[in-house]
Amino acid sequence: MGAWLMRGVLIQAGQRLLVDCRWSPLSPLLTEAAADAWQAAGRSRADVCLEVQARHKPFDVRGWETLARGAFVRDGVVVLHNACGSGFDLLLAVDGDGLRVVARWRPPVRERAAAHLLRSRFHLLVRATLLQYPALWWAGYRGLVPVHASALTITPAGKGDTGTRGSPLLLAGPGGTGRSTLLLGAVAGGGRACSDNLCVTDGRVVHGLIEPMRVQGGGGRRMAHGRTERPLPGRVDALCPDRLVVLRRSCSGRPETHALDAEQAARSLVAGTYAAGELRRYWPFAAVMALGTGLGPPHPPIAESASQIAARLPAHELVLGDRPEEGLAALYSLAALERAPMEALP
Repeated sequence: MGAWLMRGVLIQAGQRLLVDCRWSPLSPLLTEAAADAWQAAGRSRADVCLEVQARHKPFDVRGWETLARGAFVRDGVVVLHNACGSGFDLLLAVDGDGLRVVARWRPPVRERAAAHLLRSRFHLLVRATLLQYPALWWAGYRGLVPVHASALTITPAGKGDTGTRGSPLLLAGPGGTGRSTLLLGAVAGGGRACSDNLCVTDGRVVHGLIEPMRVQGGGGRRMAHGRTERPLPGRVDALCPDRLVVLRRSCSGRPETHALDAEQAARSLVAGTYAAGELRRYWPFAAVMALGTGLGPPHPPIAESASQIAARLPAHELVLGDRPEEGLAALYSLAALERAPMEALP
């Protein structure tokens, strides 16, 4: 507090994100977006610095080069109008060994109306545009790749009070397959996880992206598909999985597990990542940033990263029926399997 309406730090996608919000209407939304993950700002260096200004004047881009519709650049500094449809204009500049982001609320008429009428959509867009995409892009510049998956460590059944933990898993699967349900059951039993939906990885270590879980009966903000939000319990910043579990949903039947070869596992990781609604607006954001700054890949190497992960980790498919929570026992069994030798990174 003090001179700032909100100031705090998140460890987001493996990056230290400093948020300095000086526009009071936004402070509660940003606080809610990361709940107990906020840390005191302190004096440590940040990788990404976000300043949300109370000013609503446009950034002066007279004489700037047009990158794309609503995107402008001068000397590697990028300005985005209505970034990702959020209603915020962004100025983004690589400053030494960090990324500086300045945000101003300047919504067109349609986005202003949507912010009032479609509150859950507005919250998701603001979180993505301000708290997630800049950190994701900077992580990508540093060689990390986004994956639609969850990394978690499961406490083996019956050992919840012993401190024993099973192997770290990378749990993948498209939205709607029951991944969040299984994840919540696992952490309720003493497990740890670094994210619900999104993470970044170098092929070995997985860093989480902070956001609330969206599950049935979450008790918090109401979101799409009949779900509500709740904080992710047992959250850690990073894990190093030693096996991969890919979820698939069946219309009925008991949970089943099958071994997957590397090609099938990589294909599932790639498809699930591109199908993720959370990343739909990230691809053009990353492309424009790469074009304007001359840094980072125009498109993250998703397929290459998935192939690397699948070549290293033994993989299984877990097929869930119409009650995904019944798959938790099967997930415990997969976590308890003897670790197979993993191919080393080159």
